[in-house]
Amino acid sequence: MSRAKHLPQGSLLGVLPVVQVPYRNDESIDWNTLKKEVDFLFDHGVNGLVTGMVSEVQRLTESERDKLTENLVRFSAGRGPVIASVGGESIAQMLRHAKAAETAGADGLMAIPPATTRCSDSEILNYYRALVRNTTKPVIVQDASGYLGNPIPIQTQVRLFSEFPTRIMFKPEAQPIGTSLSLIRDGTKGKAALFEGTGGIALVDTYQRGIIGTMPGAEIPWAMVALWRALENGDFEKARIIHAPIAAMVSMMHCLDAFIAIEKLLLKEQGIFKNTMVRGPVAFFPDPETKAEVLRIFVRLKQICGP
Repeated sequence: MSRAKHLPQGSLLGVLPVVQVPYRNDESIDWNTLKKEVDFLFDHGVNGLVTGMVSEVQRLTESERDKLTENLVRFSAGRGPVIASVGGESIAQMLRHAKAAETAGADGLMAIPPATTRCSDSEILNYYRALVRNTTKPVIVQDASGYLGNPIPIQTQVRLFSEFPTRIMFKPEAQPIGTSLSLIRDGTKGKAALFEGTGGIALVDTYQRGIIGTMPGAEIPWAMVALWRALENGDFEKARIIHAPIAAMVSMMHCLDAFIAIEKLLLKEQGIFKNTMVRGPVAFFPDPETKAEVLRIFVRLKQICGP
C-alpha cells in the first residue's frame, strides 16, 4: 500500500462526506436543517465536509452556491475543513466559483471538467492550470466520468501533478475505479494524494491502493467512520462486514439522482431532514420496493455498527 508522501494541507484526509442540500416546501434552501446535518456529521466523527454534484450545486443559483459554502464554513465552526465544488462549463465560470469559495473560507477546491464539452487534453490541462494559478488552496481533480461520461486521461492527470505537485490532489471515478486509481498512484510515484468517491462501494479495495480519504454521501456517517477506522486499524475482517451492506445499498444508486434521492430518504429516516425534496427536473424517483429494500439494508447496517 502506498500512502501519499507529501500532502497539500494534511487536514484534507479521512472521511469527508458530500453534504445534501435540504429544501423547504417552496424549494428554498432550509439553512436550519443544513446546520442540523452538519452537526450530525461532525457528531459522528467525520473529518470534514465537501460539496459536489449530489449537493445539487448545478441546480443552485450562483448566490445560493456562494451562500452554501459560506454557511458550511460557519456551521463547521473549525471542526474540520470544507472543500467546495467549483467546476464550471468555462474557465471564467469555474474561476468565479473558485474565488467565491476562497473568499467564503473554503479549505480546498474540487473541480469536475466541463460536462457539456468533450475537451481535448490540452484544453483540460489549461482548465486546471487556470484554477491552480488563480487560487491558493489545494485543488482536487475530480474525474466524474461515472456521471458525465468524459474521463480525464490518466496521462493528463499525471502531467498536472508533475506541474503542481504541492497543489494537485485527485478523486478518480473513471471505471474501473481501482485500476484508474492505481495508474495515477504509479504515474506519480506514490506521491499524489488520492480520494475515493462512489459512495464507498469500492472503499475496501481503494484503501489498499493508497487513498488518504473517502468522500461518501452524508446519510450514514456513523457507518463510514466505523469502516474507515477498521481499515486504519488493519481490521479487514471487520471492515468487510461493515462494507457489505454499504456496497449493497450503493449498488442501487445507479445515477446521480438516485444517489440524491436515497441519501435524502435516509437522512429523513434518521430525523435530520424534514422531507426528501429534490429540485426538478428529476431523473429518478424511488418506488416502494426500492425504498423498502434500502430501509432493510439500513436496519441491517445499524445492527452491525451498533448504537
